[in-house]
Amino acid sequence: MWTPQDWRACPIAQAPSYPDAAALEAAEAELRSCPPLIFAGEARALKAQLGRVAAGEAFLLQGGDCAESFAEFHANALRDTLKVLLQMAVVLSYAAALPVVKVTRMAGQFAKPRSQPTETIDDVTLPSYRGDIVNDIVFDAAARVPDPARMLRAYNQSAITLNLLRAFTQGGFADLARVQQWNQAFIAASPQGERYGEICARIRESLAFIAACGLTSVNVPQLRSTEFYTSHDAMLLNYEEPLARQDSLTGDWYACSAHLPWIGERTRQVDGAHVAFLRGVANPLGLKCGPTMTPDELLRLIDVLNPDNERGRLTLITRMGAERIGIGLPPLVRALQREGRQVVWSCDPMHGNTVTTEAGLKTRPFDRIIAELRACFAVHRAEGSHLGGMHIEMTGKDVTECTGGAQLIDEVTLADRYHTHCDPRLNGSQALELAFLVAEELKSERDRRRIPNALAAE
Repeated sequence: MWTPQDWRACPIAQAPSYPDAAALEAAEAELRSCPPLIFAGEARALKAQLGRVAAGEAFLLQGGDCAESFAEFHANALRDTLKVLLQMAVVLSYAAALPVVKVTRMAGQFAKPRSQPTETIDDVTLPSYRGDIVNDIVFDAAARVPDPARMLRAYNQSAITLNLLRAFTQGGFADLARVQQWNQAFIAASPQGERYGEICARIRESLAFIAACGLTSVNVPQLRSTEFYTSHDAMLLNYEEPLARQDSLTGDWYACSAHLPWIGERTRQVDGAHVAFLRGVANPLGLKCGPTMTPDELLRLIDVLNPDNERGRLTLITRMGAERIGIGLPPLVRALQREGRQVVWSCDPMHGNTVTTEAGLKTRPFDRIIAELRACFAVHRAEGSHLGGMHIEMTGKDVTECTGGAQLIDEVTLADRYHTHCDPRLNGSQALELAFLVAEELKSERDRRRIPNALAAE
């Protein structure tokens, strides 16, 4: 028997310390009275699509901001990030001839885990910034006090974001006939923009052909709209629990803050609060797997989070770093292959490749990001498995936060447009460049599958 409150009796990591218990209870009570942000049927639809990813019949693209903020919330920023994700999905789907399951890090990605509970600047020590849903990034004693009213503001912003996402993806913005219009000026001027333009030309030719056959976006909904789902790190359980709802059709509980909540690297203790909460909801779940994850630990977590071995229920997001992926990933893949566990394997090439420059800016070298992705493909290929997705932190803005890529961003130009509140993100051009590189890997895998099938047919 599971209840949404079970986590409160478990040890918890990364939890803020709220000084006003009455204010916290009031905020939680108000959240319980709010409508759900997502619906059970949507979560079930995503789980079915992720089941196809696990079977090698689709590819998962999960991306968005490192941490959403209250100050930088604008419809144009959301639209521009959505444009890049749509471009990436087109590139991946065109190359691999696979449908792409699109999941955003939006409408709830506010909480951030921290390595230390405090930070010190000029001999002043204050609580660490834990995301706008908890406290303020301003280095001020009052601003850093965890404030439960911020959960309500995060809920409202998430509701608006979801409304905008649905409007953009269902209202004609995602129509394939507009594929060239997603190409922003700073991306179009790059080599990636030119390659994308070539794909657009081929797609337009195909659309013209099928239109001549009587199939247009007027009578084929799949051409004029697309499905987008939301995800975030379910770190702040004081926010997650009040938004849990019991489905009237099935009786199952769902985390109605996002379609795909995930458990982070720092909160994946098998006897911890986050596992205790998410094991009881019927959403598809994500689980971050860092370089310290052992096969035994992973199998214990899967036993708890996916005891029925349901395909599409659990996505394993590996984040080990370019230097460690070749050592840490193979034992995990072998263990799950041996036990017959059904999971989606996804690669997060961002978090394990963070470095700090001499100027004190965190960055992620693009060549390391590429190296981890390629190594991840190679490991799965060698072990008879397959990489089903990638998970990236990115933005549609023309920022300079990750070094390298075709734009040749270096440590000198890094500070030109370094706008992130937390971790460095790929800009639109770098994200599209990454999509082309992954597309090459997917196309190569598709070609390798064709050869044995052709031989078998002969």
